[in-house]
Amino acid sequence: MAQISPKLLIPESFQVSRDDITGQIGLIWELIKAPLIVPLLQLGVYICLIMSLMLFMERVYMGIVIILVKLFWKKPEKRYNFELIQDDVELGSSNFPVVLVQIPMFNEKEVYKISIGAACGLSWPSDRLVIQVLDDSTDPAIKLMVEQECQRWASKGINITYQIRENRTGYKAGALKEGLKRSYVKHCEYVAIFDADFRPEPDFLRRSIPFLARNPDIALVQARWRFVNADECLLTRMQEMSLDYHFTVEQEVGSATHAFFGFNGTAGIWRIAAINEAGGWKDRTTVEDMDLAVRSSLRGWKFVYLGDLQVKSELPSTFKAFRFQQHRWSCGPANLFRKMVWEIIQNKKVKFWKKVYVIYSFFFVRKIIAHMVTFFFYCVVLPLTILVPEVKVPIWGAVYIPSVITILNSVGTPRSIHLLFYWILFENVMSLHRTKATFIGLLEAGRANEWVVTEKLGDAVKKAADAAKNKTNAKAPRKFRFKFTD
Repeated sequence: MAQISPKLLIPESFQVSRDDITGQIGLIWELIKAPLIVPLLQLGVYICLIMSLMLFMERVYMGIVIILVKLFWKKPEKRYNFELIQDDVELGSSNFPVVLVQIPMFNEKEVYKISIGAACGLSWPSDRLVIQVLDDSTDPAIKLMVEQECQRWASKGINITYQIRENRTGYKAGALKEGLKRSYVKHCEYVAIFDADFRPEPDFLRRSIPFLARNPDIALVQARWRFVNADECLLTRMQEMSLDYHFTVEQEVGSATHAFFGFNGTAGIWRIAAINEAGGWKDRTTVEDMDLAVRSSLRGWKFVYLGDLQVKSELPSTFKAFRFQQHRWSCGPANLFRKMVWEIIQNKKVKFWKKVYVIYSFFFVRKIIAHMVTFFFYCVVLPLTILVPEVKVPIWGAVYIPSVITILNSVGTPRSIHLLFYWILFENVMSLHRTKATFIGLLEAGRANEWVVTEKLGDAVKKAADAAKNKTNAKAPRKFRFKFTD
C-alpha cells in the first residue's frame, strides 16, 4: 500500500513547512478566534463586570454605613441595656452569673501555657468561673504537659478541668459539644470560647457579660482579634489588612444594622440557652461557628460586636498553614450556603430584609462572588484580553472599580496603606485557592469536610531570635524558615 503523506491529514490552508509549528498554531488560532474565542471571552467580560459591580456596591454600601455608624450611631453600651456588674459585700459573688470558659486544643505545644494562663487570669469570682480545657491532642507527651499545666492552676484554687475524649469526631465542634454535656457545667449560664492562641485581657468577662445579663434577646457577644505577630513577615502583614477590614467594617456593619454577623469561632461569649435552642454544635461543615450563628439568628436571637474589646491572637506565619486555613474558611461558608439557603428563605421568624442581607450580602457576595471575581476577572479574563484585542474592557471595570475596592479595604489598617500593591498581588494569588475551595464547598466535593488545624508557633520564633542574639560565640548562620516551594 502506498504511503499516505502526512500533509493529506492537514487542510491545504494549513500546509506550511513541517518545521514551522508556530505558524501552524497561529493559523489555528486565527481560524477559531473570531467565531469561538472572541464571543466566549466577551461573555466572560460581561459576567465578570456584573460580579465586579455587585462587589463594588457591597463595599460602597458598607463604607457608607460604617461612616454613619462612627458618626451618628450610638455605641453598643448606649444601644443596649448595659451596666457593669458590681462587687457586693452583702451578696458576695452571688450577683455574678456562672460562666464556663472552653479552650479547645489539638497538639498545641507552643501556646497551651499562654491560653490557659490567660483564662485563669480572668477577673471574675473564682466560685463563679469554670474553665474547661478540651484537649484532642494525639501526641501523648503534649497531652501530659497540658494536663500538668491544668493541675498546676487547680492547685492554686482555680476551677479548671482537663477534658479528653476517645476520638476526634466532629473536630472542634465535637469537642465543644461534648464539653457542654458534662454535669459540672449544667449550672453555667454563659460560655466563653478561646482558641489555644488567644489571650483575653483580665477584664474580658466584666466588659462582655453585662450585655448578655441585661438583654435577654442577645445570644452572642463577639470581641475583635488583635494580632501579636502582625509584623513578623510580609505574609502576616497581608493577613492583617484583610482581617482588619473584616472586623472594622463587616462585623461592625452587621452588628449595627441587623444585629447579625458570623461568629468568628473564638474570642466570643454565648448564652448557652441560645446554643441549645439553635440545636447545639453541628459538624456538617468546617465552619461550625458560622453554622451556629446563622441558626441562632433564624430563631430571632441578636448578636453584639464590640470593636473596643480586643483579644490578642496569632496569625499563621507559614504559607502552608495559611493555605489550609483559607481552604477551610472559603470552602466551609460555600458548603453552609448550599445547605441552609432554602431554610433561610422559608424562615418566618426574621424580617424579609434580614433574610436578604444574610443570603445576598453575607453569603453570596462576600463568601462566593468576592473570591470568584478576583480570580476569573483579574487572573484569567483581563490577561486574555491582551491576546485578543478585539475584546474591549471598559476602563471603569478594569481600573476604577478595582481601585475603589482596594482603597476601601485599606480603611481597616491605615498603617499598611503603603503595602496595597503587595496586598493586590497577594489576594490575586490566593484567589486561586479560595475559588477552588468555594467550588468544592458548593459542589460538596471530596475535600469539603477537610479539617487541618492551623499551626501555631506562639513565642517560639521570638525565643529563637533572642537566643541567637544572646550567643557570644561564633555567629551562627541564619536559618531560612520557609521552604523554597512555599
